[in-house]
Amino acid sequence: MPNAPQRMHELSEETRATVDDVLDYARRRALYEDVPLDKPLTPRDLSRLAPRTITADGIGSRRAIALWENVLAPACVTTDHPGYLSFIPSAPSKAAIAFDLVVSASAIYGGSWIEGSGAVFAENEVLHWLAREFGLPEGAGGVFMQGGTIGNLSALVTARDAARRRQREAGRTAPDRWVVVCSAEAHSSIASAAAVMDVDVAVARPGGDGRLRGDAVEAVLDAHGDAVFAVVATAGTTNFGIVDDIASIADVTETRDVWLHVDGAYGLAAMLVEHMRPVFAGVERADSLIVDPHKWLFAPFDACALLYRRPALALAAHTQRAEYLDTITDSADWNPSDLGIQLTRRARGLPLWFSLATYGTEEYRSAIAAGIDLARRIADEITARDGFTLVRDPQLSVVVFRRDGWTLEDYRAWSDRLLEDQRGFVVPSSHDGEPVLRFAIISPMTTFETLTGILDTLR
Repeated sequence: MPNAPQRMHELSEETRATVDDVLDYARRRALYEDVPLDKPLTPRDLSRLAPRTITADGIGSRRAIALWENVLAPACVTTDHPGYLSFIPSAPSKAAIAFDLVVSASAIYGGSWIEGSGAVFAENEVLHWLAREFGLPEGAGGVFMQGGTIGNLSALVTARDAARRRQREAGRTAPDRWVVVCSAEAHSSIASAAAVMDVDVAVARPGGDGRLRGDAVEAVLDAHGDAVFAVVATAGTTNFGIVDDIASIADVTETRDVWLHVDGAYGLAAMLVEHMRPVFAGVERADSLIVDPHKWLFAPFDACALLYRRPALALAAHTQRAEYLDTITDSADWNPSDLGIQLTRRARGLPLWFSLATYGTEEYRSAIAAGIDLARRIADEITARDGFTLVRDPQLSVVVFRRDGWTLEDYRAWSDRLLEDQRGFVVPSSHDGEPVLRFAIISPMTTFETLTGILDTLR
């Protein structure tokens, strides 16, 4: 029989050159002082500039990395650019970026203790630190998931499983349709999770300030009764950065014995800033919560920290059973894959662990506080400028405003010019059916001058 192909795995000169080429590019990219903003290209342009990269014999690492650096990478908008202010940006620290290479190079499986105990131990140190910061009790714990959508889904699956068990233990019949309650301002991933789980969503109306409160939740619970298995509160909405009145919601869920999940994917990181803690009162009473390190905790894509007050309930909901998994599931070890819907998992919490270990938690608090302060400062600047209207005072680091008299077409044309000129990436959003602009401030490299320079172009 012919020998098995070895080219992909042997330590040949070709292999060494490939690793060197990739690491050289990664080093230069990680150490950029002026990160390029870049912009998308059309499929036609990319087909012309990077034709037939997948061939029978390969094009070689030198040509492949050159195509990436000179054609494909510049066709990706850089989310850690100081002028990237749309959606929710990413701003991974240099240490986190560097260690992400180590995670990939180490071939670590992060799903079980027996295979990745060192990685799991380090991830758990971060998770336990976050749990303490958020006021969860001793014994709370969780897992790093792929992102907020998967984190929310895993938490809601756990909540429904817990509700089913309570129904059975009480001898009650399960409802025809389970219901999850959330605000009209909740992230789209809640509706997505409900669709995957085949449950209904009941919307509780927030107040005029955008905050969901306990009385609105109570009214929905009265309407749906025992069919409600969870209530989702939001700690920092995507569009405005609004934090629900979590304490009053917790009063209701505790009285009704309903699971409280807090979606803090973007905003909950602000709780690390001492003077912001009162805004998040009630988080410590949650049954589960998420926060995304790839947003405001300066980690690379993709990472969501999912925490449970009682991890045993997640184990009951998510532990997968199979003969080949008996060695893992029959042990008493902490296996991350038993706490969410993903069995195979990358040890995606390690870049955050390394960055926290490198810089210390106070650096993180300062960086988050700087974003909050900058949002307040630019909001005051917008208010002071003629022809601009601040839609709502920022609570965290999202600033929503309008250029008086502009239409959606005006905003789109301006946004396209801004990106074409490589000044910034700011796309229009909407509020109450009206087009608006928003600055989502995450990166410590974003300055007041960056923002005022962009405002100056709104003519």
